[in-house]
Amino acid sequence: MTDISTSQIIFALLLSLGAGMATAVGSCAAFFFKRSDRKFLSFILGLSAGVMIYISLVELLAESRNSLIGIYGHRPGAFLAIAAFFTGIALAMLIDKLIPSHENPHEFRGVEEMDCPKHNDRLLRSGFLFALAVGIHNFPEGMAVFISSLASPETGISIAVAVAIHNIPEGITVSVPVYHATGSRKKAFLWSLLSGIAEPLGALTAWLIFAPFLSQTLLMLIFASVSGIMVYISFDELLPLAEEYGEHHLAIAGIITGMLIMAVSLAI
Repeated sequence: MTDISTSQIIFALLLSLGAGMATAVGSCAAFFFKRSDRKFLSFILGLSAGVMIYISLVELLAESRNSLIGIYGHRPGAFLAIAAFFTGIALAMLIDKLIPSHENPHEFRGVEEMDCPKHNDRLLRSGFLFALAVGIHNFPEGMAVFISSLASPETGISIAVAVAIHNIPEGITVSVPVYHATGSRKKAFLWSLLSGIAEPLGALTAWLIFAPFLSQTLLMLIFASVSGIMVYISFDELLPLAEEYGEHHLAIAGIITGMLIMAVSLAI
């Protein structure tokens, strides 16, 4: 079993908690700002996608592939990494299938919609379903932050920041319909907060499931799977959302900026 200290575990759990709590930050933003800056959201979501894609392919998948090749030889090790990577993508796709498309949490509700005084059961149900859907999406992201942090705190921090960035508009998405339906900022904030708690729960689940069996091989397989999950999230959620919020070139500029930031930080 790979030696992992208690301090590493606590640090990884705190990172996943911080990333998850960004949904509450989004809820607060909905209360204090009158309009959504969609161009800024487009750029920042592109940046988040750029960070996640670069880390996934250049850091996590590459490290997994190299380590597994070192253990099992070139061809078996490379195919193990590939299999784990696409297993992660398949898992993320399965999670998406569990959520009906009409309840997709990434259908953005702008901050300005908070001023619309609608109160009905349908909106309340939508808000609760959005919270559940965001929670389901946050669960594997919490696992990704936790696992990556165990091997490299720097990589874990980068992933946590990228996840937190795209959790902020998700917090807005949850809080807007709940506020419409109830008129209560407190309830809207609470449901956003609860949807974010799935993030540290995913991290805790990862530790409880994998801790008894953790070895270098298993850790590297998880690395490759996590990279697949994050690549899928980037292409399925972040990039389409970034395009929807603003101009195409802003989203692309965000992606390139995110990749550049990660490339320089990993080289230093």
